[in-house]
Amino acid sequence: MEQRQNPMQQTPDAVEHRPVFMPRVTSDNLVKTDMVRFERHVGFASRQKKKSINDMHQVIRKKYGFSHVLELSSKSGNKLSFPLSPLSLKLTSDDGSQYSVENAFQSSMIFEDGGPYTDLLSAPPRQAKKDERLITSGELIGYNYFGMEWSVEPLTTFYDWLYVNALKQNTQLHEEVMQYQAFTDLEFNPKKSIHSAAYALAMFVALNKRELLDNVEDPMVFFNLYHEFKVSNTENLLEAGWV
Repeated sequence: MEQRQNPMQQTPDAVEHRPVFMPRVTSDNLVKTDMVRFERHVGFASRQKKKSINDMHQVIRKKYGFSHVLELSSKSGNKLSFPLSPLSLKLTSDDGSQYSVENAFQSSMIFEDGGPYTDLLSAPPRQAKKDERLITSGELIGYNYFGMEWSVEPLTTFYDWLYVNALKQNTQLHEEVMQYQAFTDLEFNPKKSIHSAAYALAMFVALNKRELLDNVEDPMVFFNLYHEFKVSNTENLLEAGWV
């Protein structure tokens, strides 16, 4: 006889892996990326996600001895996570206009069959991120941010440049941000995406501690940092087999 599952029975927890991004001050790299193995509490409720975040951070604290780890997703429970989200963090353009990092990024994409879709600058950030044209316009071939052209290589360079410069402009966040030793984002899955605000945030902290934030507004200055410090989140994840 077929056994029916009790609808009140909880789904068993699953083993999950997520990256932790750690700013570095003295090493050859600006950011160390490591994969963390922890129990993910299955379910969509905020309570379940908070449990998963707590378990992940416990592993990080035990492994690295860190006392200050910041989760960037909206389920972190930390009030600092909201203004640091790419959906909220604002970048001021040369003409004084302000756009979220998410809007600036999505509206700059150039595809084989279209773009950049500059109307996404004024769309709600979550809506801009899910715009159908970003999926149906063919392969991504570059970026154009207010006439400033960027290549897709090295991977994540343009996204990281947007985030680092936006955070540099928001000086009221710096004191709190600099207290953290590592950054995570439960919602970031390296098997599905390569752009991570938590990684860019760790990069900002490393650059700030090394006093290297001068002139990062200049794309060439920022591009050179990638080569000088071997900046590549994707390379670390590739080596670990996660991308």
